[in-house]
Amino acid sequence: MEPFIRNDQFNFIKYQTQVLINGHASVNDTGVLNALKSLSAEKVFGLFEELSEEQKQLLSQVSDIKERDQADAFLAQIKEYVIPFASLTEQSIKKLFPKAKKLKIPALDNIDFREISYLGWDDKGSNRKYMISLLDGKLTGIYGTFKPLGKKGICAICSKFEETGMFLTETKGTRLGTYTKKGNYICLDSQKCNENLNSLENLHDFIRRLKG
Repeated sequence: MEPFIRNDQFNFIKYQTQVLINGHASVNDTGVLNALKSLSAEKVFGLFEELSEEQKQLLSQVSDIKERDQADAFLAQIKEYVIPFASLTEQSIKKLFPKAKKLKIPALDNIDFREISYLGWDDKGSNRKYMISLLDGKLTGIYGTFKPLGKKGICAICSKFEETGMFLTETKGTRLGTYTKKGNYICLDSQKCNENLNSLENLHDFIRRLKG
């Protein structure tokens, strides 16, 4: 069976396993637990437009989860079917940022590409953050200045309460010598942001707004 689960979908399924663990720990009513199991399975299946019988059989095991050990075993099993992020090389990254001088490439060998929905990294020397995402089937790169907020806030990409900073891009305006700045607060730690992502909607909206 080929990989068919995106990282954000895996994160959503992981969240549902925690819902089930919490339910079994706090509820004794069989009817309520059965409803919870059905709802969790329905939500997991609802992530996908189409599933084969084999894929359904794999994912349906989520309903059986009662304890952490079961969840860990299930998640380890389905992680084998997570689609890795697009293959990247130093050269392909440089092509995405033709105007970025002295571009520092992250250590690609240290990244588990099944655990990211976008690649984000910091160049602390220039106070820049770089991001690569898949938008409409194409690799897209954006970069801008990044200033840590020094406290927690809501990330515009993952919508979770994390350590954030202001990511700001600058593009040339319609008039000569003018510039337009766009930005928002996003996670300080891009890997943590990727772990939090359970939908691509906000990520794509963020990229489109800054690219537009």
